[in-house]
Amino acid sequence: MDQRKCECGHTNPVGTLLCESCGKPLDIELVEQKEFPDMRYEGMARRSQTYTTRIVDRVWNTFSSVKIAIWIIVVILVASGLGTIFPQQQFIPVPVPTELDVERFYTDTYGVLGTIYYQLGMHNMYSSWWFVTLLVMLGTSLIICSLDRVIPLYKALNKPRLNQHKSFLKGQKLYAEAPKPADRSEQELLEQTAQALKKKGYYLFQTDRALLAEKGRFSRWGPYINHIGLILFLIGVLMRSLPGFHLDEYVWVREGETVPIPETPYYVKNVAYKTEYYTEEEMPQKLDLNGGAIAKSYQTDAILYLNRNADIPGAKPDLVEVKSGPIIVNHPMKHESIYLYQSGFQEMQLGALNFTLLDVKNGNKEIGPIKLDLYNPERDIQVAEGYKVRVLDYFPDFAMGKDGKPITQTNLPKNPMFAMEIVSERDAINEKVVYLEGSILTQKNDAQFGLKISMPDLIDITGLNVRTDKALPLVWVGSFIFMIGVVMGFFWQHRRIWIQFQDGNILIAGHTNKNWFGLRKEVEGMVQQTNLSVTLEDKSKV
Repeated sequence: MDQRKCECGHTNPVGTLLCESCGKPLDIELVEQKEFPDMRYEGMARRSQTYTTRIVDRVWNTFSSVKIAIWIIVVILVASGLGTIFPQQQFIPVPVPTELDVERFYTDTYGVLGTIYYQLGMHNMYSSWWFVTLLVMLGTSLIICSLDRVIPLYKALNKPRLNQHKSFLKGQKLYAEAPKPADRSEQELLEQTAQALKKKGYYLFQTDRALLAEKGRFSRWGPYINHIGLILFLIGVLMRSLPGFHLDEYVWVREGETVPIPETPYYVKNVAYKTEYYTEEEMPQKLDLNGGAIAKSYQTDAILYLNRNADIPGAKPDLVEVKSGPIIVNHPMKHESIYLYQSGFQEMQLGALNFTLLDVKNGNKEIGPIKLDLYNPERDIQVAEGYKVRVLDYFPDFAMGKDGKPITQTNLPKNPMFAMEIVSERDAINEKVVYLEGSILTQKNDAQFGLKISMPDLIDITGLNVRTDKALPLVWVGSFIFMIGVVMGFFWQHRRIWIQFQDGNILIAGHTNKNWFGLRKEVEGMVQQTNLSVTLEDKSKV
């Protein structure tokens, strides 16, 4: 590695702007042009300025660039914005959607833009490989940016230089030079200035002919505390994509139904759902609701089960109750790390169709009732002794396909169609009937049997949001640490004042990372207290 040698004899690494020993700028042309080197890292060499030949060096130098980090953040922000244009898949308001249902939802609801949105994979954007890759790149950039700067900064702040080169002092934005007062010795002047600065809260470093007063050094670590907080935050976010660390599922449960909770060994049963409405007496004033009502609360009485056979492939569920009680908005059911939130409902939905089997040729004699569950219909239904109904086909959301054959558009019973066979074992009669859109279609004009439509079963369906987030504590800790860094860097400044005697003159210089006005006032106060006849040059106003 090449070296840069200073006039004082100290050899400095390539990339060093100020001599590590005396503080003199190594590029004297910059000083002559009044462009003093950046003091952000005290002129220390950074790795990205030192090694440039190997592939590892090039990767390091790329990710150590603040511009690259900003572009990564911009891309993440744009992608995040696009992900909020339409709802993500987990928030689609339909029960138990299949992939076909998902695609159809975006197309039917948002048209061509919805189709493009789905085909580009934006419906599951935040868990997609490319979005996770962007987060990893941002974390890598934060780590490399921090290491590339924090190491030279630590070296510079750990051993501050007191006897600075004159060009170093003249290069500061706040500078003054004057002959040493004849009535006081150098030691006496250093003690007076030290006392004045100590009252202002400065920490002092002193030699026989030099003084360095410093305060607020810890504020220089604020940005790197920010980086640590952001890195922990990103680790927490990335951990959520690991199995077992994060779960955000939406399940629809009909009254009386028990369904498995995806990716967990648990089942949940909807015992009963109810919506409570405000009464007129509870209203602060009479409102014209046009026959409507205002909901007071949404509640699901639920039971949570643990499947003890969850780890045995192919085994039947062995459910044991672990918790029961109400699930109310903002009051979830909690068990260990799982939370069940009341997030949706569908009231008065079709649950089952009810019919009565008739013997048409015997004066419409009633044979027995038939119940067809729209979510899980039985294949064979025993109506009465010697009579049964066999379900031949079922289309929950009936439509005719392009090929002229019946299809179901969704898995939801929006437009149910049943094809059934009525079997009379005693009379050896088999007849086929079809239920479609409130009508009964028979295979024969003089059919023996018919169906009388009765009141259908109406059910309430509750929507539960199931969440588990074991990485959330790390996210909160990262956010808290980030805010500490913000406060450190925002409310405090790193201020340094140098006082030295060279060639019979007293040299005063000051530097701060911000708030030059405050630093100037403190230096002026010190000059007045020590009765020094010096004039401050404030280059920060230039």
